[in-house]
Amino acid sequence: MKYTAEDFQRDMNVSRETLEQFFQYEALLRKWQNSVNLVSKRTLDDVWKRHFLDSAQLAQYIPHKKSRIVDLGSGAGLPALVLSILGCNVTMVESDTKKCLFLKDVIRNLSLSARVENTRIEMADISADILTARALAPLKDLLFYSDNILKDEGRCLFLKGRLTEDEIRDAYTDGWEFKVNMHDSLSSDDSYVLEITDIKNVSRETL
Repeated sequence: MKYTAEDFQRDMNVSRETLEQFFQYEALLRKWQNSVNLVSKRTLDDVWKRHFLDSAQLAQYIPHKKSRIVDLGSGAGLPALVLSILGCNVTMVESDTKKCLFLKDVIRNLSLSARVENTRIEMADISADILTARALAPLKDLLFYSDNILKDEGRCLFLKGRLTEDEIRDAYTDGWEFKVNMHDSLSSDDSYVLEITDIKNVSRETL
């Protein structure tokens, strides 16, 4: 049975007004998809589960809505725009100018407070309480990106798929140390939310 907007409203316990914002987001996503490759076209038929629920589940791991969230490689705004609709304080880092125009169009139309930084992650001059990413890069690369952005006491929330355990092992092998909780995904049986803290690069410290 197809996952619907009503299912999403029930599972995420959002108001009718908030649900309407998601409908607007969906419409803009479909409109821009015609000219900018934002998401896989086949996933648009299951947007409420594959994209909105998958992204919205991160909100349960963000107890303080004022925490500064930085989303890496935001692309279509997943999870960043979803979290912003849910009231979180989000800054998006995206290097693709066309995708940034899309992100700003959604922000403007939905009157969101989210911000967009049109720059490469390596060049971003920003600090985060919480770092998020979805379908961007292997875990070891995400940890590298986090090095100059995430505050010492900060946390990473990364949405990962069936190769999650392999990516964790590769990150340890690559010299990273961290604490990780693997939370089962609400949107897929073979996906996870990685909650990561206490990150340090051991190999770098021994140089």
